[in-house]
Amino acid sequence: MPNTDNRLLRVAAARADFLESGSQGAAGVGDIVVASWERSHAAGVDVAAAHSTFTDGIDTGSLLVRCARPVLEQLTSDTVDMPLVIALTDSHARVVQRVDASVAVGRLLERVDFAPGFTYAESTMGTNGVGTVFEAGQPVSVVGPEHFTEHLQQFACTGAPIIDPMTRRIEGVLDISTLSHTWSPIMHALVKSAAKDIAQNLLLDRSQAQQAIFATYLRESVRTTKNAVFAFGGSVFMANDIAQAWFDTAQQKVLREHAAFLMTRKDRISDTVPLGDGRHVHITGTRIMTGADVAGMVVIAEIVAGRRAGMSVDFADHHLPEIGVTTQATSSIIDDLSRPRETIVSGRSPAWLSACRELRTALAEHTPTIVVGETGAGKFTLVTELFHALFDDARSISVDAEEFAAHYDSAEVEKLINPGSAPTLYILRNIDQCTTDAAEQAERFLTTLDGVDGPVWYIATLSDSALDSDLPFRQMLGHFGASVNIPPLRFRTDDIDQVTASLLRLLAPERKVRISPEARRVINRYSWPRNVSQLHEALVHALRRRPVGEIQASDLPGYCQSFAQRTLTPVESAERDLIVSALRANDGNRSAAAEQLGMARSSLYRKLRTYGIAG
Repeated sequence: MPNTDNRLLRVAAARADFLESGSQGAAGVGDIVVASWERSHAAGVDVAAAHSTFTDGIDTGSLLVRCARPVLEQLTSDTVDMPLVIALTDSHARVVQRVDASVAVGRLLERVDFAPGFTYAESTMGTNGVGTVFEAGQPVSVVGPEHFTEHLQQFACTGAPIIDPMTRRIEGVLDISTLSHTWSPIMHALVKSAAKDIAQNLLLDRSQAQQAIFATYLRESVRTTKNAVFAFGGSVFMANDIAQAWFDTAQQKVLREHAAFLMTRKDRISDTVPLGDGRHVHITGTRIMTGADVAGMVVIAEIVAGRRAGMSVDFADHHLPEIGVTTQATSSIIDDLSRPRETIVSGRSPAWLSACRELRTALAEHTPTIVVGETGAGKFTLVTELFHALFDDARSISVDAEEFAAHYDSAEVEKLINPGSAPTLYILRNIDQCTTDAAEQAERFLTTLDGVDGPVWYIATLSDSALDSDLPFRQMLGHFGASVNIPPLRFRTDDIDQVTASLLRLLAPERKVRISPEARRVINRYSWPRNVSQLHEALVHALRRRPVGEIQASDLPGYCQSFAQRTLTPVESAERDLIVSALRANDGNRSAAAEQLGMARSSLYRKLRTYGIAG
């Protein structure tokens, strides 16, 4: 329908008559719009200025977003010179993505909360190009005074439903918004075509990924009639009847988490997992690939009889004796070693127990071993505590491998090798940091250790980020006969509470300190990219703010409130911390925090989502 000034005037007059006398006054207005006005009026939508609601936890990595991404990129390219904004919503009419072809129009839409995280359901915002599409079940254009609420009448929006070809459900809406006087019928055609393309991508994606998982799951279920079978990937999770009978929800989560960790570097897995109820479960699994991407995995689980030797390690009753440190140039291991130590390496997550089992076997068999893991995951602490748990009157000597060339000449290196009769462990820490000269010196050191006649062990620690590199440490690899992968803290969700409690006892042994339920939830939700060392740092920060009593969520560092999926720049980190401070200063009131920060409420909400800030 042509967007003429006369038509807009007639619609505005009809809307005024509708508000005064009901639907009989809306003569000349389309049935879809009139029906929407009636629903909006019945829902009590504010005619002057409706207010959207904001929802945390919008899934920006969903199947819908993934399938829409190439279509949005093409649509943005096709409309680059047009004054409009393109938006994608989920099935609850919540905006999940917005692309501004026009910065000016985008700023105006910010003022009416048309931004990621905000809901544009008809029952909340009245007649509009998102909520009304859900109600009508078809493409809808709402221009100027056709909007029920006045503060949207400067805009024109056209939305089309994205219908899943398999389920026939509306998974979301694709919307194009512009100013009312620049609307054109071509926008209706553009959004309809693009919404169909997204729907087609939903079908293609499911056929390539989910169908591959499902086909493998069915095949294994038919072949394996006496064992549990799981399949998972993305939002897909399937378990056969045996799996549901053998394992409760928490145990199924443990098995999935352990399999996911093992498959970070392997195409196929085989391992035995101890469960909290005393059972041991042998799992085998394989990844399902679609092209170069991992679509998911299928895992077969079998309960094995009895407890296998070396299945678990209990460190609760072991304490470290004093540990030898080579020189002042090397890293300190643990302060105040004269008193009994609080162990922080005990745990019950399968990935951790598996690492303990492998390392214990390597030490028992006198196998030189490389321990691989992320920075701060506990590689060094695990090695030392496990060695001293296995051997009485043992000693450990820590050597920062990267400092060999700078601090040790050949004579000094020889002085390090004086094991005596006590079991002695040499730990070369961070060998991936070695320069070429340091690597050559370290290799000579290892060669000398190989020739020592006495109870001598050596182990090296290595960051997993260096595995694909050609750094100088590779010339030392011939000295080692085994490697053990240490899981990061994010794969040890069952252990976080225990590690937190152990760290608190270590940091404040004589104080009555506990974690509040809310602080515990924050700790459990955060991803801890620097692992146990970062958790230690966070608890030190909290204890400075609250040295005794119950630690609150507000006592933890600001970054703990953030769950961003990427590493933030220094500027972004500073902005995140400023936002967290403003929220705390205003008792979590987001409107007040936005006012204090001098930004629009929708801008604040978008940044909360970008930085993953909870609260």
